[in-house]
Amino acid sequence: MTSIAPLISPSAGQVSQDVEAAKAALESLMAIRFFEEAVDGLFARGLMHGTMHLSIGQEAVATGVCAALRRTDFITSTHRGHSHCIAKGADLTRMMAELLAKQTGYCRGRGGSMHIADVETGNLGANGIVAGGIPIAAGAALAQKMKGTDNVVVSFFGDGATNEGAFHEALNLAAIWDLPVIFVCENNKYGMSNSTEFSMKIDQISERAASYGFPGVTVDGNDVDAVHDAAKVAVERARLGQGPTLIECMTYRHKGHSKSDKNLYRTKDEIENWKTKDPIGRFENTLMELGTLDQDQIDAIVEKTREAVRTAITEASEAPDSDPAELLSSVYREVRK
Repeated sequence: MTSIAPLISPSAGQVSQDVEAAKAALESLMAIRFFEEAVDGLFARGLMHGTMHLSIGQEAVATGVCAALRRTDFITSTHRGHSHCIAKGADLTRMMAELLAKQTGYCRGRGGSMHIADVETGNLGANGIVAGGIPIAAGAALAQKMKGTDNVVVSFFGDGATNEGAFHEALNLAAIWDLPVIFVCENNKYGMSNSTEFSMKIDQISERAASYGFPGVTVDGNDVDAVHDAAKVAVERARLGQGPTLIECMTYRHKGHSKSDKNLYRTKDEIENWKTKDPIGRFENTLMELGTLDQDQIDAIVEKTREAVRTAITEASEAPDSDPAELLSSVYREVRK
């Protein structure tokens, strides 16, 4: 059996103990929460169409991981990807415009909620196919290795994706080639309505990493510091050419799988119990207990972020609608003579 060294952070709690890092993390958490609450409201009022998958309750995963990355690093995302996009530095107005099918959106209104990409910040795109972004991340990591950079790639995905063939194929190749990729599983306990208790025999998804010969670790996905500490070690390992890591973040979505989900498979007690572990409240309490930020500083960040989301809604709503006549302008078409 291959012996895998455990992931141990040399300095735990770096985010909550550093004033500037704490401010940035809190702003990220609040931006994700306010953005998603806003789009939830717009959808309910009939001002936004299609569907969407909210990550309210899971904000600490994207925030903690992306805090360990450089701007030149890359990510691949999922159908539940607003949080990853925001945490990696996306512009809120362009994101909102994309969801409102506006010409000024990241993909000119063509991608919508499930297919936002922002190459400038290293976001290679959300993906509506379960596990679809995992092999893309492995390919991007191979490209970085072949180019001789020390950039890393993070692949975000849910627990349901770990039962797809693409997950296993990508992890195997990443291990064989020692690729600079970090696989981040947001285990929110449900693949659509199917509990992980019925979809897998193992207790922790991170155990699967050992079968491919690289480290796996399970952390509290509602704790920004715990997520960041694990991500920091994994990122440093990848930059040194030591290969991939699998990080399983235990978390929970407060809302249903998508807008059509009536949540009939979960009890109210279960949902309310997880809400007591809300990552934003926990992080705020930690910051005040440590003396890193006081209540006035926290309130200022909350109001600043809330206003940024309000501005994004106003500016995006005033932007021109996507032009149907240009629908095929960004589609590759082979022209034969």
